[in-house]
Amino acid sequence: MTSPRPTSPHPPNRLDLEPDTVERDLVKLVLTVVELLRQLMERQALRRFDVGDLTEEQEERIGLTLMLLEDRMAELRDRYGLRPEDLNLDLGPLGPLLPRE
Repeated sequence: MTSPRPTSPHPPNRLDLEPDTVERDLVKLVLTVVELLRQLMERQALRRFDVGDLTEEQEERIGLTLMLLEDRMAELRDRYGLRPEDLNLDLGPLGPLLPRE
């Protein structure tokens, strides 16, 4: 005999895969991965800026691309009713997925 499922709500920042919220949950997961990649790209760009590894044109192009990506992410979060902190999944003992900014 199996024990009944707990009735307590899922912890915050965990995916809750219910049929009526699957689209939002999928978008949340995809945006989390994109946000992780965006932050990594931003850090790499800052390192390259600091080293002087880029031309002025490259710096402008990277800066514009990162700003556009951040704007698009904000639009998608708004469309699905997500806040930036909603994308920071709790990895249990490992802590949050994304660094707190």
